[in-house]
Amino acid sequence: RIVSDFIADHDPSREAAWIADLDHEPVGCVFCVARDDSTAQLRILLVEPGARGHGIGSRLVDECVRFARRTGYRRMVLWTNDVLVSARRIYEAAGFTLDQEEPHHSFGRDLVGQTWSLDL
Repeated sequence: RIVSDFIADHDPSREAAWIADLDHEPVGCVFCVARDDSTAQLRILLVEPGARGHGIGSRLVDECVRFARRTGYRRMVLWTNDVLVSARRIYEAAGFTLDQEEPHHSFGRDLVGQTWSLDL
């Protein structure tokens, strides 16, 4: 639903998506969407398991943050789960800080959702 909503109704001057490729095959993606006038939201950081370890996730996040800065956002937020350790390391390396944690039940599991933010 996130992707179809983006395709149907995004503002290309303030929102963007990137698809990473490795050897001409798509292996990852990330989205930058408007949460409000001053806050961007990083969505759907995905890297295929076979492509991990090449720095693709970090490059996708870095490009997303650069775009948000260039576009004039003052803050960027994201939501993830605590079990996604590699993604959390990427977010921390990019300067994001953990703002909030909240337990929830999704994907048939008890998880801890996390909200992270970065002042741009």
